[in-house]
Amino acid sequence: MRALKLLALLPFAALLAGCDFVVLAPAGDVAAQQRDLVIISTALMLVIVLPVMALTVFFAWRYRQSNTQAPYEPEWDHSTQLELVIWSAPLLIIICLGALTWMGTHLLDPYRTLGRIDTGRPIAAKDTPLNVEVVALDWKWLFIYPDYGVATVNELAAPVDRPIRFRTTASSVMNSFYIPALAGQIYAMPGMETKLHAVSNHEGTFRGFSANYSGAGFSGMHFEFKSLSASNFDKWIASAKASSNMLGRTDYLQLERPSENVPVRLYGSVDRDLYKAILNLCVEPGKMCMSEMTAIDAKGGLGREGLNNTLPLTYDKYARRGAPLGNEPTFVAGICSMDEIKDAPAREVFAPLDMTPLRGVGLKRPPFSPVHPSSTSLLLGQRPKSES
Repeated sequence: MRALKLLALLPFAALLAGCDFVVLAPAGDVAAQQRDLVIISTALMLVIVLPVMALTVFFAWRYRQSNTQAPYEPEWDHSTQLELVIWSAPLLIIICLGALTWMGTHLLDPYRTLGRIDTGRPIAAKDTPLNVEVVALDWKWLFIYPDYGVATVNELAAPVDRPIRFRTTASSVMNSFYIPALAGQIYAMPGMETKLHAVSNHEGTFRGFSANYSGAGFSGMHFEFKSLSASNFDKWIASAKASSNMLGRTDYLQLERPSENVPVRLYGSVDRDLYKAILNLCVEPGKMCMSEMTAIDAKGGLGREGLNNTLPLTYDKYARRGAPLGNEPTFVAGICSMDEIKDAPAREVFAPLDMTPLRGVGLKRPPFSPVHPSSTSLLLGQRPKSES
């Protein structure tokens, strides 16, 4: 019988043996501090939980019906000493947890610049951070290294003991960027940017994934994080630069289309303004960037014609590449290029523009000519069906 019981426990033992407790044994200092916060908080709560569980068993046993030796006091209703213990102990635990949480919230703020490499090693002037721009796509991850001019899909690498500064956004729906061995998770949202600072202290290959469900291909939306020595990281960058793949805006629009279980891909060159265009939802040629639109609105808009700026409230809801619902996508087009603004006299402003949507011919940047400010207006563009 005992042999049968041991045999029945084997599947559970195998399951536990296959568990990877990476959260409790991380490779980065930020994740290690988060682990310590979890362990200390759990220990503080157990100071109350364990005695309560033990006393529950004790009272049930001592005052059972068959124990005639236990004191019987039906008129008892109050004990000052017991009230002090019952209320003071949990209050002290709450105070300790509150202080611990407050300090952890500020010291482990993902937007906060790192103050140390690990315990006993503060950040030095020579420890320049590695900048990585992260874009959550359907259903894959794009990593852009602006300092090196390369990009990767579903593979991330960083040198050991070098601070990493992540800037994160998304192309369509909200995702969550999470590498348990490195740091906590941070949300990636379209039209918004979040930041995460981290550092890796051990070499190895670790798993990264999206911790927020985002559709049919969510289960395959994971990647490898490679923590490398400085020399091996330089070799990795060199191998990326040797790739013949180029990531321009047109290439990105193709990459952005929904796809599942995408293999690792390296890009030897990247459009230097690509991440900014992704963040401002204006990768398509001629589309007005969100930053430009907010700048116009901050200056009071463009008069009555400026009411068309309300279109962005819905234009990206059904207009993403691969969206099966909604009408033909429309968006607010750019008024002029920065070169046109720079070369124009200060008294000149934007010309009146035709409000008729362009159908099937693509978007062309409208001309620039001197007019009175009161006659300015926006151009509504419409993307060809072949791009929808």
